[in-house]
Amino acid sequence: MNLQQHANRDDFKVWLSEQEVPKLLEAAPNASAKIAFGLGAYCGLRSFEIAKVQPSDVHDSDAGRVLRIVGKGDKYREVPVGQDIATQIQTAADFRDEPDTYPIVQSQSSSRTVPTRTLRRWLAAAARSVAKETGDNAWNYLSMHDLRRTWATNLAAAGVDPMILLSWGGWSDIETFRQAYRGEYAPSAHRREREKVDWL
Repeated sequence: MNLQQHANRDDFKVWLSEQEVPKLLEAAPNASAKIAFGLGAYCGLRSFEIAKVQPSDVHDSDAGRVLRIVGKGDKYREVPVGQDIATQIQTAADFRDEPDTYPIVQSQSSSRTVPTRTLRRWLAAAARSVAKETGDNAWNYLSMHDLRRTWATNLAAAGVDPMILLSWGGWSDIETFRQAYRGEYAPSAHRREREKVDWL
């Protein structure tokens, strides 16, 4: 986990490592929360996008399995979705008596679109649980947007073509991406650079 203080706030931006994301998913308070966290950390969706995802949004394309999203500014984009998340979405849909056009992330009491404050509440509960388990209070700074930040930064650190990354994330220019996500904060990038120096 890496942290950077926000410019105008007292809290921090957080970047999870690839090993920390599964810890968060395991601590999810329910199945919908686990899917929501996965859509943030493994697909880079914003909170309001997570709340709108329907099983019918998952498609197989020539480029592989994708989520078709209408995001910020009503911009359409296709985001790669891994087999685990796609399976979780399909499994949840199979256990419901609702059409594939209903939101997949739901509160326990209703099939309506889950409010983003519920997503934040679920994440805070999971983060507290992992903080207690690991003894690392930095987990308590984790936000839903940090999951998107983690996704983008881990992809950049893995060498994904920046123009493809912009397309997947729905950013219009590289400078916006760099200012908000700063790929050099990937824990894997820090580890790789430290390994270049014998005494670190």
